[in-house]
Amino acid sequence: MTATIDRPTGVLAALRRTPAPVRYLLGGVLVNQLGAFVQTFMVLYLVFRGFSAGQAGIAITAYSVGSVLGGLAGAELIHRIGPRATIATAMLGSAVVLTVVPLLSSSRLFGALLLALVLAGLSTQSYRPAAALLLSDLMPADIRVMGFSMMRIALNLGGALSPLIAAGLILLDWNLLFWFDAATALAYAVLARSFLPDVRTDRQSPDPARTGPRAAYAVLLRDGRYGLFLASVLIGTVIYVQYTIALPLKISAAGHSTDLYSAVLVTSAIVLIVCELKVTAYVSRWPGYVAATAGTALMGVAAASYGLSGDSAVALVASTVVLVFGIMINGPTMFAYPATFPAPVKARYISAHQTTFGLGMAIGPLFGVAAWTTLGNGIWWLCGGLAQVAALFALLGMKPKGEAS
Repeated sequence: MTATIDRPTGVLAALRRTPAPVRYLLGGVLVNQLGAFVQTFMVLYLVFRGFSAGQAGIAITAYSVGSVLGGLAGAELIHRIGPRATIATAMLGSAVVLTVVPLLSSSRLFGALLLALVLAGLSTQSYRPAAALLLSDLMPADIRVMGFSMMRIALNLGGALSPLIAAGLILLDWNLLFWFDAATALAYAVLARSFLPDVRTDRQSPDPARTGPRAAYAVLLRDGRYGLFLASVLIGTVIYVQYTIALPLKISAAGHSTDLYSAVLVTSAIVLIVCELKVTAYVSRWPGYVAATAGTALMGVAAASYGLSGDSAVALVASTVVLVFGIMINGPTMFAYPATFPAPVKARYISAHQTTFGLGMAIGPLFGVAAWTTLGNGIWWLCGGLAQVAALFALLGMKPKGEAS
């Protein structure tokens, strides 16, 4: 009881207790995210360089495939060279590949370009499991969820500022998008090598029969409850993506200008950056499965409300705010959950989560376009229903065994 009183979980208290290496880690995430242009601007860049829309679509798919593979590669690198070296190596590789992408952007080198984009996605995303693992190891356990909330804020803040930087770079030279991205990756590599600790927690099982990647993945594959958690992550991510895919299609079909969509994006970014830590400080007092279930269910309510909004701009913005609150409630808890598993398997549990999240980000646009084309406004009712399924999966996957309902 005394420990609980002496360890406040408010925002300022959590910030004061955040170790210096975690601050460097989050600073690197922010710097790297400021140059995260490939997924956002790759299609426009290739069309500008004379590629067809179909070729641009194939190119961004190649990057997405690499991103999914990067989550798996990151876990194996962690076990072989440690999380600090994984971040530095991944970012250095990303910097090298991104530097040469503009040199391959011609129709006769399209095959080489696709390979480079697969490698770019792989190297860019393979740092994420290592960053999550370091954060979980270095952050005090009672404010670990707050740490993941801070990481999400760093990602969102970088994501909000990067389009402004990109707009200025495009005015000078489109190639600068990739070279600036490479520079931020290199900066993160140097920061990681210089300021992050070389944490080498023993991740070997005391049971020799359960040591090694095959044994670790076997444990993961047999964990049906974690499979339900991953299913919830996948469905929730696909639904989350729709506010960047199906929502602009709805706004356009309703006859609104792109200014409304810009207002929606700005509103969501402001709400996330301003409110997430405070919301997390409150929600972190709940059992993890309650936060995950409630937040995911609220996302479903927000998705369904898009279907009810008609052509009202105010209703669309309000629905987005509800969606963002759902994300703030479930996001930090669900990102922190894989870090609660034992050290011998933790890296691969984190990697499985990151890979599933990346897969949802990759297939979300395909789902959104197909569902909008087929169902029109009905996509929001489908998303609302799927979110309730995802909420049930989160409840079943994360609720401790034997706990009373």
